[in-house]
Amino acid sequence: MNMIETVGLSKYYGEVRAVEDLSLNVAEGEIYAFLGLNGAGKTTTIRMLLGMIKPTKGYATVIQTRVQLGSNQPWKDVGYLVETPHAYPELTVVENLEAACYLHPGTPRSAVSEIIERLGLAEYANRRAGNLSLGNIQRLGLAKALIHKPRLLFLDEPANGLDPSGIVEIRELLLQMTHEEGVTVFMSSHILAEVSRLAQRIGIIHNGRLLQELTRDELEQNRQRRLMVQTRDNHRAMQVLRSVGNIESVPLNGSILMNDKLSIDQPDRVNEILVKAGFPPTRLYVEEEELEDYFLRLVGIGEGINNE
Repeated sequence: MNMIETVGLSKYYGEVRAVEDLSLNVAEGEIYAFLGLNGAGKTTTIRMLLGMIKPTKGYATVIQTRVQLGSNQPWKDVGYLVETPHAYPELTVVENLEAACYLHPGTPRSAVSEIIERLGLAEYANRRAGNLSLGNIQRLGLAKALIHKPRLLFLDEPANGLDPSGIVEIRELLLQMTHEEGVTVFMSSHILAEVSRLAQRIGIIHNGRLLQELTRDELEQNRQRRLMVQTRDNHRAMQVLRSVGNIESVPLNGSILMNDKLSIDQPDRVNEILVKAGFPPTRLYVEEEELEDYFLRLVGIGEGINNE
């Protein structure tokens, strides 16, 4: 079952096309990452999916219910954290979460203590929200989004303000929720390395349009790769590779670079050629394009590792 579907979803602000003809599907139980530069249309899309703003054209369905402004469905099964987490600054963490319970009828009071423990907020339970650090305000925002145990979770920059250990904790929490509880997560994030660890599928939006949708496996296949080798005499080693192995290679920053598929897939072959010729590698490794580099290459800002 698809938890989110959009058909031609568009939002215009005068001449500005914030989102244009967006069609995507998010399956139940998956983590879907929505990537884009600032102003690409990520938050506008999420706000349309949540019924916060009305599309100019097209429509969206969430948990098989068509999204309409003012509708009460299907929000009892949806949690969200969009842009800045909101809290009552004069209320404590506990009081903020008790208020969140009232917004979700049927949520037991025990959910407050459970989510405080789950989000690592026990030490700050009686502290006023206005006195929390940015990271703990983010944790409180996540706690409010999760307190009623939603089936679908929208997260806009969920790691904002968190330290490295907090990022790992949230990653493990999201993975646990999807794997063990079947929760679906639709998230945007600028921490692309974290996205590559979390998401089963990735959508890349640029200037309001969906450029590409791909699985984690497809991402791995699309990333550029190259073989890097260092020897004690790179110039002569390159001559050997060209004459003996018929391998095209170029010098790069004190290393030898090879882009051909055979060398990348069989680095042991390159190693064997060089060892037999008397130029054993002092270093040999396959370098893979990071998600950040792939993303920037796709949107036309970066050149990729094979064009440096």
